[in-house]
Amino acid sequence: MQSRRGCMKVPGVIMRGGTSKAVFFHERDLPKDPVVRDAFILAAYGSPDPDRRQLDGLGGATSTTSKLAIIGDGRDHGVDVTYEFGQVSIDSALVDRRGNCGNISSAVGPFAVDEGLVEPKEGITEVRFLNLNTGKVIVAHVPTRDGAFDPDGDFFIPGVPVPGSQIQLDYVAPGGAVTGRLLPTGNVRDDLEVDGLGTISVSYVDAANPLVFVRWEDLGLTGDETPDSIDADTEILQRIEAVRAAASIQCGIASTLEEATRSMPSVPKLSLVGPPRNYTTASGERIASDAHDLRASMMSMGRMHRSHPLTGAIATAVACSIPGTVANEVATTQDGKTRIGHPAGVMDMSARPVERRGEWTVDAVAGFRTARRLMEGHVLVPDSRLSTPAADTHPTP
Repeated sequence: MQSRRGCMKVPGVIMRGGTSKAVFFHERDLPKDPVVRDAFILAAYGSPDPDRRQLDGLGGATSTTSKLAIIGDGRDHGVDVTYEFGQVSIDSALVDRRGNCGNISSAVGPFAVDEGLVEPKEGITEVRFLNLNTGKVIVAHVPTRDGAFDPDGDFFIPGVPVPGSQIQLDYVAPGGAVTGRLLPTGNVRDDLEVDGLGTISVSYVDAANPLVFVRWEDLGLTGDETPDSIDADTEILQRIEAVRAAASIQCGIASTLEEATRSMPSVPKLSLVGPPRNYTTASGERIASDAHDLRASMMSMGRMHRSHPLTGAIATAVACSIPGTVANEVATTQDGKTRIGHPAGVMDMSARPVERRGEWTVDAVAGFRTARRLMEGHVLVPDSRLSTPAADTHPTP
C-alpha cells in the first residue's frame, strides 16, 4: 500500500474465474481499518453508481464482473491460503460478504501459484484454501507447467468463448455454508407466503451457497425466458425479489423483507427450475430436452445470471438428489448425476447426499472450471474518497 499524488496505490490482479471476473488483492496490501478498506474497494470499482455503469472504476457493471477476492496467509488455518469473497454492489455502497462464489473460487488456486504462495509441481498442483465467508475448505487441482499456472487447454465451459485448462474444485463438506444446515429449515419442501403472490412451494438447500428453488410456473413464467427478457421486465424482477426476500426470512438469514433486499441481496440466491425442455440459449444455440436433466436459471444481485454460478450448481446437484425437493421432483436426474440446462448451455454436476439419523449431509461435491490471469498492476483511489464511510458493508459471518 503506497501513496501517489494524493492517491492510495494498491497492487491488484484481475482474474477471470469460470464465468465471472474479480480483482484479486493480497490481504496484506489493503487498509487494516475495515471502513477505510471498504471505502477503497467501492471507489476502486466505481460504486455506488446510480447509472449502473461503474464508469469511474474497474467494475464491469454486471453482477458477474463486480466481484472481489482477498487472499491471505492460510498457515494458521491449516491450509495454503485464505480467500474472502465480496460481491461489490453496482448502485449502492455495499460489499456483500454473505456467501461464496464458485467461479471466483476457481481462480484462487491459479492466483496462489502465480503469486508464489504455494510451491508448484509439474502437472497438477493441489491448493487447499479456506473460504472465510463460509468457513469451508476447497481443494483446487491447478494445471501447472514450468513453475506457473498453465491456462492453456481444450476444456470448454458454457458462457466462456474460449477453452482453457480444466481446474477441478473439490468442495469439502459444503453443507450449511451460510445457515449451518444442508436443509436450512429441516424440511425438503416448505410453503412460502409471498405478498401479492400467495402461497407457493419452495425448497431450501445450503451447499456452498444457500439457494431457494422455485418452479418457473409458480412465478407465472414458462422456462423459455432469456436473461434479457427477464431483466427488462420490472414487474417480474419485483415478483422474483419478493419471493427471494420472503425466503430469506423463512430460512433464517434475514429478519425483515427490507433487510433482505437492502443488506443481503446475494443470499439466498433464487433458482428457477423446471423439467427438461427444448430451449434456446442466450447465444442462439438450441438445447434439446434429452441433453439435460433440469432447466434452471439463477438470479444474481437482482438480475438473471447469464450462465450458471458454480456454487449454485453444487446446491442444485444436491437438491436434485434429495427426494421430495422442488428440484428433485422436476428433474430427470439418476445416480446423483445432474446435467443443468442453463442460459449459456449445459453443466454436468455430481452429488450424492446421504441421510444419517434423520439429517441430510453431503461429504463432497466436485466441479470443473477454467480461469485466466487478465491483468496485473496497481489500483489508484483518491485519498478524498477514503474519508467517506461505506454505509452498507458486512463482516464475514
